[in-house]
Amino acid sequence: MMGATAPTDAEKAELVQVHGARHNAPGGGLMVHEDAAKSRSTVTQEFIANQTPGVNPMQLIALLPGVNTTSVDPLGLNGGNMTLRGLNSSQIGFTLEGFPINDIGSYAVYPQEIVDSENLRSINVEQGSADLDSPHISASGGSVNMYLLDPKDRFGGHIDGTYGSYNARRIFGRLDTGKIGNTNLKGYMSFSAADEKSWRGPGSQKKLHGETKWVNEWGNGNRISLAIVGNQSNSVLFPSMSLANWQKYGVHYAYQSKWDPKNPSANYYKLHQNPFTNIYASAPSTFHLTDNLTLTETPYFWYGNGNGGGAYSESLTSQQYGSQSLSASIGQYNASNTKSLLVYNPSNTQTYRPGAVTKLTLHTGINRLMVGYWFEYSKQIQTSPYSLVNMSTGEPYDVYGNGVNMVLSNGQTAQYRDTLTQTRIHTMFIDDSLSLLNNKLTIEAGLKYAIVMRNGHNFLPDTSTGPYINGSWNEPLPAVSIRYKLNNQIQLFASSTTNFRIPMNTSLYDAGTYTSGTGYSTKANPNMKPEISISEEAGVRYQGDLINSTLTYFHYNFTNRLYSQTVVQANGSYYSQSINGGGSHADGVDFEIGTRPILYHIRPYVSAEYIDARTDSNVAASSSGDYVFSKGKFAPQTPKFQVGFHLDYDDGHLFSGFGLKYVDKQYATFNNDTSIPSYVTMDVHAGYRFKDFSFLKNPILRLNIQNITNKQYLGFVNGTAANGKAATGVFGSKLSAGSTTYYVAAPFFVGGSASVDF
Repeated sequence: MMGATAPTDAEKAELVQVHGARHNAPGGGLMVHEDAAKSRSTVTQEFIANQTPGVNPMQLIALLPGVNTTSVDPLGLNGGNMTLRGLNSSQIGFTLEGFPINDIGSYAVYPQEIVDSENLRSINVEQGSADLDSPHISASGGSVNMYLLDPKDRFGGHIDGTYGSYNARRIFGRLDTGKIGNTNLKGYMSFSAADEKSWRGPGSQKKLHGETKWVNEWGNGNRISLAIVGNQSNSVLFPSMSLANWQKYGVHYAYQSKWDPKNPSANYYKLHQNPFTNIYASAPSTFHLTDNLTLTETPYFWYGNGNGGGAYSESLTSQQYGSQSLSASIGQYNASNTKSLLVYNPSNTQTYRPGAVTKLTLHTGINRLMVGYWFEYSKQIQTSPYSLVNMSTGEPYDVYGNGVNMVLSNGQTAQYRDTLTQTRIHTMFIDDSLSLLNNKLTIEAGLKYAIVMRNGHNFLPDTSTGPYINGSWNEPLPAVSIRYKLNNQIQLFASSTTNFRIPMNTSLYDAGTYTSGTGYSTKANPNMKPEISISEEAGVRYQGDLINSTLTYFHYNFTNRLYSQTVVQANGSYYSQSINGGGSHADGVDFEIGTRPILYHIRPYVSAEYIDARTDSNVAASSSGDYVFSKGKFAPQTPKFQVGFHLDYDDGHLFSGFGLKYVDKQYATFNNDTSIPSYVTMDVHAGYRFKDFSFLKNPILRLNIQNITNKQYLGFVNGTAANGKAATGVFGSKLSAGSTTYYVAAPFFVGGSASVDF
């Protein structure tokens, strides 16, 4: 139940083979020997190094059991989406080097911002529950933990470059200092730049990324490390679409590529950019205070600033600021010379997030006792000003909305939303592990107690909750597990854990446009209860010299399950809001098997999942006060079957691989009346490692092909609706058809790469 940041012995055994003569990790690097008393799957550097350089972490774990990922562009520069056992990424805790990656307000994950794949040591996926010491308030599902490579002992470096479809270009370079002088201090610095034209519609995705890691080790396992990640990106968003638009336009549904000053359109692509800058810093360190007592300290800092752009036609003659009808002006435009105007309206978010996880671990013979404390204080500022568009070019004067803004007659700047959220987290945890029968039997039990306080300030007037909103949640979260080794190859395990997710900060606030009599278009729901999950697992592992395999049965039960629901308004516009979907439960089986090299250097890997996930409550309809008949129906966003397959060949010089993923259909509504069909995607790669030449080490040429059949498909349900077709509610109301939107998955892509070490 405890996390780790230094390489495990199993990972070290795999890592030494990546650039050496042996390449024999199980399943081509998709498995390691595992001792956790719960389900956990790991992708190692050996697999990562063979994929398209620079793809994001969600793309790298796509073949693992229970994982369903979708990228909207080949290199993953525009983000991605993911579910794990039917739970979406806002319910999954993501960490890098021990610090949290999920957005503190919405719990969203932006995988394109996290890490360069060349620096990844491993990614492990915990399908059922996060570790007890994981710093999350949203991991009601499982967790994904990423770890960076350690710096090398000797001076050197790595360079690679990629060119591919859609004029995709990327360069990466890393420089290792080696041990500095007579000390054990060592570090590396890396930089990458990527550029990819949009495959669907106009525009491009651009990314600049830098990372550094420093490590100093001494004595018996004492270690101080520092990792800093910086990212700056600017992408043109791909629009999600309704099912009707998919059926009508297919992949050709996109933002407009040309600007017409005489007929300005909010769908012009330069009004839908996604600029973002973020900096992550973490210093996971370990100190052996005595022979039996260890202190682990992980301070971190998270900074982010960016938005998703948007544009609307706004009336200046009757612009409302709360219940007040006020005329407005914006630059040279005012109520006397125009009745409506196209304005740029980005959803800005700026986050400051320091925190620290502190753990003390006492080893006394067969017992290990761990106590710890996680503290975090975050400040998140979210604004959405209406700002002027350059009517000659169609571009915003400033992509952050800091140009000429709409000013009301009372001198205030008009905003779609304007909030400040401060979140304080105090979490105490204790874990005790007992090892018996010469380490054949391990029994572990722990308790986490989380106290989360949100203090919100909504600067919009006339809100239903008033300007100040406070929320507080206290949750005890017990966990227990047992593992028994029948012999050196076979082990049995079982676990039961409790996890939670508090409501998103957006549920605290009214926002949007104001209409007399109905108020704001997005309404606050500050009294929502936290989402609670109880997860049980039982499984068996076989880990031999040739074959690794795991079979796991799992069950989870949710109360107060929080969903994102699309609400359609009378004027045809829509927005998403967090709703309480009541209870749900699921039963399922995960399986994976992989081998070390068998005949002709071949290493196969297979993963599979079956899940039966059901909604336990009737869910409120989006367009009335009634409910849909959702009780007992299959949970949305959840494929019943998934199968992953990977076949790897590696003789030390020539290497190749074939990957396949089957994903069953996914319902888009609680009523099960709308769904996206099942699909199969296939990827291949091949390359050659040349002999060292002078100071150039391990030169490699590689070809990667994604989605080789150019399958065009909807890969992800972007929010769920109560019903997708007209229906009769529980109380007899006639319910109009709801609406949800979908993301189109990335197309065929071929990329060639060259890399060398020195």
